[in-house]
Amino acid sequence: MAKVEFAILGAGAIGSILGAHLARSGHSVLMLARARRAQQIGRDGLAITGLTEFSQAVQTLSDPAQLQAAEVLIVATKTYVTAPALAALRHADIGVGLSIQNGMMKDELLADAFGSTRVLGALANLSGELLASGKVLFTRNSRLTVGELDGSDSARAQRIAAALETSGIRAVADRDILALEWSKFAAWAPMMILSVTTRALTWKFLLDPGAALVLVRLVREVGALAAARHVQLSDSGVLPVATICQSSDADAVAALAAIGREMRSSAPLHRMSTLQDLEAGRPLEIEETLGHALRMADAVALDLPLLGGCYPLVAGIDRMQGM
Repeated sequence: MAKVEFAILGAGAIGSILGAHLARSGHSVLMLARARRAQQIGRDGLAITGLTEFSQAVQTLSDPAQLQAAEVLIVATKTYVTAPALAALRHADIGVGLSIQNGMMKDELLADAFGSTRVLGALANLSGELLASGKVLFTRNSRLTVGELDGSDSARAQRIAAALETSGIRAVADRDILALEWSKFAAWAPMMILSVTTRALTWKFLLDPGAALVLVRLVREVGALAAARHVQLSDSGVLPVATICQSSDADAVAALAAIGREMRSSAPLHRMSTLQDLEAGRPLEIEETLGHALRMADAVALDLPLLGGCYPLVAGIDRMQGM
C-alpha cells in the first residue's frame, strides 16, 4: 500500500474519532484494525455520534504487514497489544510515531520500534465509547497535545497539531509534553483504580469524600514517582494534580468534589474507559500502566504502598472476569 499521511493503529473509540475527523478534512488516513472491525468500517464507514454526527469512509487494513509507509503513525490501541502490534510494523517507513495510550510505557515501545528520533510525546484528553452498533459516541473534546520529548521546539509537532485542530479535534503542540504526560498519568491511574473498584460513574467517586481521599493519596504517590524521575507535575490536565500533591487532605478532597459537581452537570454518564472495558468483559490495561509504574519505583527504591496494594487488587478483578 502506498504511503499515507496518517496511519492509526487501533480503531476503538479514540482511534476512530481521530481517523474520521482527519479523513473528513481531506487527509489520507489508514485505519489498522482487527478483521471484524475492519470489515465493519469498510461496510459502514466510521460513524461518529454525540458531540458531532457524521459517517466517513476510510481505508482499512487488518494485516499491518501490508503498510509500506506513513508520515504519521498514531497508536490508539490497548497497551497490552502494543509490543506485538509495533513489531508487525517495524518494516514500514514511519516518519514519526506518537501514542495517545494510557501509561508511561508507550513512548519507550515506540522508540524501541522506530528509534527515539521518530517519537513524539502525546496525550489525548478526549472521551468516547465504541457502541455495540459500531458507532462511536464522542463525549469529550478537550485537547490532544503533542510535543518533542526533549523539550525542543518542533515544526513536525506543530504540523500534526494543526492538522488535528483544523479537522475538528482540539489540539496543540507543547514543549513541556513529558510533564503533561506524567500529569495525565497521575490523574488517570488513580481514577482508573477508583472506577474499577467502585464501578461508579466518574462524578460519583469524585464527589464521595472517602473515595476522593483514596484518589488524592494515589495521586500523591504517582507524583512522588514523577519527582524521582525529575519531572514536575502541572494542573493542566483533567485533575489539578500538582495542587493535590501540595494541598491538605481537606482542600484536595474539596477540589475533587468541585470537579465532580461540574462533571455531574456536564458529563453525567462519563465512565472511565477501563470501566467500559471491565463491563464489556475486555482485558484491562494493568501491567503496562500500574505494573510499569511500580517497576519504575522499584528501580529507584521508592515505596508506593497504596499503589502497590491497589495493583494486585485491580489485577485480580481483571483475572476474575474469566472465572
